[in-house]
Amino acid sequence: MRLLAVTACPVGIAHTYMAAENLQKAADEMGVDMKVETQGSIGAENELTEKDIEEADGIIIASDKDISKERFAGKKLLVVGVQEGISKPEQLIKRVQDDDVPVYKSDLKSVDQVKKEKKDKENPIYRHLMNGVSYMIPFIVVGGLLIAISLALGGVQTDGGISIPDDSFWKQIENIGNASFSFMVPILAGFIAVSIADRPGLVPGMIGGYIAVTGSFYGSEAGAGFIGGIIAGFLAGYVVLGIKKIKVPQAVQPVMPIIFIPIIASLIVGILFIFVIGAPVASIFESLTTWLESMQGASSVVLALILGAMIAVDMGGPFNKVAFLFGSAMIAEGNYDIMGPIAVAICVPPLGMGLATFLNKRKYQPAEKETGKASFTMGLFGITEGAIPFAAQDPIRVIPSIMVGSMTGSVIAMLGHVGDRVAHGGPIVAVLGAVDNVLMFFIAAAIGTVVTALLINLLKKDVIPAATTPEGAEVGIDSNDDMVDSAEQTAEYDQAVGTNQQESEEDVTINKLTDILSRDLMTMNISGSSQEEVVDEFVQMLDAEKCIASKETVKQAIFDREKESTTGLGMNIAIPHAKSAAVRKPAVVFGISPEGIDWKSLDGTAAKLIFMIAIPEERAGDDHLKILQMLSRKLMDDSFREQLMNAETKEEAYELLDAIQ
Repeated sequence: MRLLAVTACPVGIAHTYMAAENLQKAADEMGVDMKVETQGSIGAENELTEKDIEEADGIIIASDKDISKERFAGKKLLVVGVQEGISKPEQLIKRVQDDDVPVYKSDLKSVDQVKKEKKDKENPIYRHLMNGVSYMIPFIVVGGLLIAISLALGGVQTDGGISIPDDSFWKQIENIGNASFSFMVPILAGFIAVSIADRPGLVPGMIGGYIAVTGSFYGSEAGAGFIGGIIAGFLAGYVVLGIKKIKVPQAVQPVMPIIFIPIIASLIVGILFIFVIGAPVASIFESLTTWLESMQGASSVVLALILGAMIAVDMGGPFNKVAFLFGSAMIAEGNYDIMGPIAVAICVPPLGMGLATFLNKRKYQPAEKETGKASFTMGLFGITEGAIPFAAQDPIRVIPSIMVGSMTGSVIAMLGHVGDRVAHGGPIVAVLGAVDNVLMFFIAAAIGTVVTALLINLLKKDVIPAATTPEGAEVGIDSNDDMVDSAEQTAEYDQAVGTNQQESEEDVTINKLTDILSRDLMTMNISGSSQEEVVDEFVQMLDAEKCIASKETVKQAIFDREKESTTGLGMNIAIPHAKSAAVRKPAVVFGISPEGIDWKSLDGTAAKLIFMIAIPEERAGDDHLKILQMLSRKLMDDSFREQLMNAETKEEAYELLDAIQ
């Protein structure tokens, strides 16, 4: 018989691997061929392949969290809790052998159905528009940056600003950039039409987009701009859809999408735009341009506030794209003072969130600090989306903060007459020479970034608990009930943590348990009779060996972990553990309690073999999981547990624990 199993627990560490070990062991003893997939906190390991599933006679899922069952459709499937996988592996296997298990029938919808339902729920207008925008942006970025490079390296200062001599090499680079930039509206219109009507919509859409920006077709100097391009794209798409519905002879059908539909649709779109749509839209666009160019003083400030808010509010979404397209269109009209404030607003959210994580590390989790570094880097290159991870986790505080920062930077840029000659943002465009009034650009971006960082840190609460305060320090309560340390106490703590980090860098690689377990961190007779007393006793041992900087901090971290779920694994085992910046170096404390301690174990047994793991925060990932996996797998061996319980001296116990790797 060929069986498969999947094990998982909410935390994804000890119970996951204990269940896997026991199921595999029971299968081997019963002569059953078994493969076990573990879905732990580091992801799926020993994954089941399609071939494995096809050849399997049955599957056991031992999990306390949701596991997708759709891949097991048509197979005998037994679903139980992870504790049953640990304590009753033989019974589970026997049930599958005896056909005491139902065949799983999937109610999963096909991929095509899911896609269709998703499309039906989306706003079709927005979906079609974003399809055009996604294809258009690379042309804008390539063209804009080529123009910026040519201006930076080949430009010379003249009375009219920076210009490139006509006979220079850099003039040709600028021309290539202009060529790429000229595709903006035709590409936008073409791929809006493709989204609506598939490939037959491409040609009429692009032709309509070209006519939209070429005002000479309908007697306009400026053309209808990107607004006209959007109209042309939607018009072409729906015209093509209408033509496709016309019934034609069988012989004509093969050439309809490549000859008749593009020709007829292009003629309809072109004629409508030239004689009906183009001139009115162009006049609106010209009026808008004139109004913007005439805006001075308070009016320009209002415009900057609106643009800054739109850029930041959805970080690359529809509001952001509308403001961006508006600025891009103004560049085509020779008005660079609109794109300047937008270029500043674009980079403020990611730069501001990155700076915030640097300024106050107590308010961010380790993963957020790493995200902050990436966010700051993305901001330098004008990628607003770098702030999205922060907004997704805490939108109530993050979105207002980045909006205020972007609006501040945008207003300063507008008042400082910052211009941007390319449709892109961030310091990269200033470095490449595409920005007018570079000094004010950096001042505006810097002030907006600082405003965002200070505001978000003012609104967010500390995520590192008050227990991180060094022992003996006095702690006060502010009006928001947050724990507040004095500057002197904080400095002492930071110094202690810095020392911890320096010491932990010298730690050996953990290949086996005794790499971080010494005889001085062992007790053969735990004196405590409760969880609290045992933790206190073990923490005292860690402190005596200078493994930790703050006993209270580590104890708090241990109990915070217990609140998530008990570390009493059953079978008389408990593995409390903590990750903290107050831990100087990885360490394990081991103790035996002959009477047992109530650890709220899942199987109700008292904890007699207790291992407490302490890991520095910066080493929390691989080290933490490696130690737990070592212990979980070895402790599933009944004879090993019995030998360890019967050990009379530290030397005997240490010799046994030295085998855990």
